[in-house]
Amino acid sequence: MLRAVGVISALALGLGGLAACGNSSSAESKNGRVYYLNKKAEEQSTWVKLGKAFEKETGIPVQIQTGGTDYDATLRSELSKKAAPTMFQADGPSFMSSFKKYAKDLSNSDIYKQLDKNYKNRVLTNDEGKPIAIPYATESYGIIYNKALLKKYFDASWSTVKSATVFNNFKALKTVADEIQAHKDEIGVKGAFSSAGLDSSSAFRYNFHLPSVPLYYEYADDGVDMTKVPSSVKGTYVKKMKNIFDLYIKDSTVEPSSLSGKTMDDSIAEFATGQAVFFQDGVWAYNQIKGQSVSDNDLGVFPIYIGAKGEENQGLNQVISNYWCVNSKVSEKDQQATEKFLSWLVTSDTALKAISQDMGLVSPFKGFDNEKYQVTNPLVGVNREYQKAGKTDVISVPTVSHQWEQNLGSAELNYAQGNGSWDDVVKVFTNDWASEYKLAYGE
Repeated sequence: MLRAVGVISALALGLGGLAACGNSSSAESKNGRVYYLNKKAEEQSTWVKLGKAFEKETGIPVQIQTGGTDYDATLRSELSKKAAPTMFQADGPSFMSSFKKYAKDLSNSDIYKQLDKNYKNRVLTNDEGKPIAIPYATESYGIIYNKALLKKYFDASWSTVKSATVFNNFKALKTVADEIQAHKDEIGVKGAFSSAGLDSSSAFRYNFHLPSVPLYYEYADDGVDMTKVPSSVKGTYVKKMKNIFDLYIKDSTVEPSSLSGKTMDDSIAEFATGQAVFFQDGVWAYNQIKGQSVSDNDLGVFPIYIGAKGEENQGLNQVISNYWCVNSKVSEKDQQATEKFLSWLVTSDTALKAISQDMGLVSPFKGFDNEKYQVTNPLVGVNREYQKAGKTDVISVPTVSHQWEQNLGSAELNYAQGNGSWDDVVKVFTNDWASEYKLAYGE
């Protein structure tokens, strides 16, 4: 949900440091305190409500704040303060390599005990193998599409592909996208894909989400553990990643030269108002799409096809990029209060409803098994159908560092605007991975 989601969130706040939306001050309390530095700004209002509910129920003061455009830097700054966050978000192994000294061992915590057994092996651990970051949201992403507009294409006399049933590989996707782009006026759209949005608010879709597909196939070929960060990558499938990236920038609502100025909001708005048929993003985008031109019944999701062998059996990308950590450096009283808050989040009816219905998160805790806490997001429903059909989930593997992602995004932008070649993208993918690994892991 989304380092990806976290990146969107942070940028939505605009420039600057913290967006303060706390329920109470971080003043000392006899019951301890909770200060959550939240990375997902689109969920801030719900978090504030939950904080107030918990505070009313327990008497423990709760402060909720969101970080600025650079969550890592903001967190580092806040952790140095006397009234530091008592809990924070992590988004993967590379993040934890920098912040693991602040993360408490949660082996004996109730939040860890409440975790579904299938996700016990998806926690992030310290050097002793102890759980220090607990996943709280599992999300899927792919190519979201408008069924009504796609039907217009299928029904057209000039269309080559006539049914979504054969829409299960890159060749079919390219055919459809190219033909829609050539007949966009007839379909009534500005382009097949909403604008790639390569500015900082949207680049995560291409420097984090998209590379997960070639990395997944490379790891599968080479038997690499997909929960770990290897010291180097070959970039075996990066040339195939070019296939889908070219579609994104060429069969688009805007010219490639305009992509640096296109934001996440622009891209979502284009899709949500029926200006584009396709839009690469995840289930979290539903909250920004719903209530506009595209009805729930017209929302679908395809896997991200790149032309890899066997992709006909591919499902959606599955990502865990949201983890909860408890700050081990705050007082014992504050740690206990924070663990109590975390337990309440996954056991109380108030929180279970808010997380599943208001935030729309699929959360890997036992309490969410109850039918009334099942997410109604139609995009989540599509993911379930792929899984029921036996399609193979594409695990969204962790990248080596945020800097690697930024470097990759810059190379992709230069390529899109004609200022660089795809070979530059390949070089960043492989060479920068190795150098960043040495910096991040000291090896």
